[in-house]
Amino acid sequence: MTETNTNQAKLIYVLYLAGFITGGVTSLIGVVMAYMARGDADEMLKSHYTWQIRTFWIALVASLVGGVLTIVLIGFLVLLGLAVWLIVRCVKGFQQLEKGEPIEDVESWLV
Repeated sequence: MTETNTNQAKLIYVLYLAGFITGGVTSLIGVVMAYMARGDADEMLKSHYTWQIRTFWIALVASLVGGVLTIVLIGFLVLLGLAVWLIVRCVKGFQQLEKGEPIEDVESWLV
């Protein structure tokens, strides 16, 4: 595993978190980077890239549902829950990456 590849995966986690400030633009950049890097990655990094890609798509769908549900006010709770979920997934992934460990259950919808 090269340090550059690890740094790219770390950068993607940071881009996802920066999406709160940029309105999601950096998250979009992050998912494109994850798709591009996943093919050449070793198994440990591949698990992180898959986790990041799934995080992006699940968050996108949840944000659309939350946005629609704001009409009936429950959407604000959905969006708040989504924000907490996204932060926890990014922190968990970053911590696993720091330890040099793969994400164990990349197919999980939870954390």
